[in-house]
Amino acid sequence: MNRYIDSSAKLGNNVTLGHNVVIMEDVVIGDGCLIGNNVVIHAGSRIGEAVRMDDNVIIGKKPLSSPRSIFKVPTDLKPAVIGSFCQIGANVVIYCQCEIGERNLIADLATIRENVKIGDLNIIGRNVAIENFVTIGSRNKFETNCYITAYSEVEDYCFVAPGVVTSNDNYMARDPERFNHFKGVTMKTGSRIGAAATILPGKVLHPDAAVAAAAVLTKDAQSEMIHLGSPAKPFREVPEAQLLKNNLDKKK
Repeated sequence: MNRYIDSSAKLGNNVTLGHNVVIMEDVVIGDGCLIGNNVVIHAGSRIGEAVRMDDNVIIGKKPLSSPRSIFKVPTDLKPAVIGSFCQIGANVVIYCQCEIGERNLIADLATIRENVKIGDLNIIGRNVAIENFVTIGSRNKFETNCYITAYSEVEDYCFVAPGVVTSNDNYMARDPERFNHFKGVTMKTGSRIGAAATILPGKVLHPDAAVAAAAVLTKDAQSEMIHLGSPAKPFREVPEAQLLKNNLDKKK
């Protein structure tokens, strides 16, 4: 088999490696991991126990920087850390200085940028993009093709439906004043966003707020209220049966 495993890498017991795997210097892989074909794990990355990585996964990738980029890439980015019992689908790219907790499912083609922190037991769906400087709690669900912009914060038990777009620049890349106002979105515990909705920069979804499908949220979303339309406005209260406090026993 054609593999490269640096002599400084440390592999635990019962680690299974596919063809064409590349494991760089000082990587640590825990017991019982399953590493697919063509996987690349960059220097210093830490992988917990019983992690599954499917074919063509890249862990610890360093970001690129264009001469036109607003922010330059630091030279001291730390290696990626992947918690135990995670499942990582095919063609996933996880950048350096990512900290990912335990028992997360990260589906095929997802991308997680540098400086991202993710808790435990999240579902990150197919082709989801999570940009840099994002913090995510635990037990959230991000469905296919949603986009989480840089400088966002998602707490716990949140839901983001397919095709959701979040944004962080009200100046649309023009006017130097924009550099003073970059701000992602904030999703408080239990908040939810419906399919193909758009959330404008800096908006806060308060606990158990809901944004309906195709809505455009231009103001903060009120707690326990459904917001509908473009621009989105409070429509009615979230049904009692859907409130997080009445569903926690189902989410264990």
